[in-house]
Amino acid sequence: MAKMSRTWWGERFLEAIAEFAEPGRLQRGRSYSSEHRLLKFNIDNGSISATVRGNVNPYFGVYKEPKYSVKVSLEHIPAGDWPGVIQHLSSRAGSMAKLLLNEMPDSIEESFEYVGQNLLPVNFQDFKCKCSCPDWSNPCKHIAGVCYRLAKDLDRDPFLLFELRGLSRDVLQAELLKSPLGQLLATELKVREKVEPESAAAFFSQPTPVEPSKEVDPKVFWQGQKRLPKSKAAITPAAISAILVKKQGDYPAFWEKDKSFIEVMEEVYQRVRTKNQSIL
Repeated sequence: MAKMSRTWWGERFLEAIAEFAEPGRLQRGRSYSSEHRLLKFNIDNGSISATVRGNVNPYFGVYKEPKYSVKVSLEHIPAGDWPGVIQHLSSRAGSMAKLLLNEMPDSIEESFEYVGQNLLPVNFQDFKCKCSCPDWSNPCKHIAGVCYRLAKDLDRDPFLLFELRGLSRDVLQAELLKSPLGQLLATELKVREKVEPESAAAFFSQPTPVEPSKEVDPKVFWQGQKRLPKSKAAITPAAISAILVKKQGDYPAFWEKDKSFIEVMEEVYQRVRTKNQSIL
């Protein structure tokens, strides 16, 4: 089955939904994440509201195309825990640098575990989902479709996770910049931004034109000023055949055959060395 998310945090988000969602509804929900189904999809103050196009089904008495309202949000992290999270993040240069570059650090969860919280949802208690459809299951296929769409948005903008948890991107970055490490990194990033790129006339270096000489003899030009020697000097064979290959060791990672890779390369070297010798 193809993945619906390209990043590790998007996959983790969908894995959390799969933990408590009914597999059949979850599978059908994938088709409800398209633009054709999602008539409206808004994120405001950490809450997602969407309008999903349903199906006409005369068997259940649905003769007109229904439109269902869906709301999805995550449980907010208590305001008293955010200072501890930011303090832990501010002590790590790698995490700080990635966050200031609008990237998600791989070890981001360590800062939330430091205060007993988690950024990514881990169970049903982290979600607040509601749909106006008559399906009794939560999440229904419409909620699943909205969550799949949200996972795609998280791929492009991981800071949506912070907003869904109750902290906006601007507040987070402002708090990170208050720390000494944040100020130092921000100064370095500003210096790099000021460096103006140098424009080039072309992608590749241009050849220097040379005026052709009118005194060049065409015969000399094509045959050269010196004739090739009639006899060739003897070539001393290498003391160790395929020495460059042997230095790297036998059976490299890309070699899947049982026969020795070095033996095969020795044979290749020998063929190259002796091929067409009789013509010269």
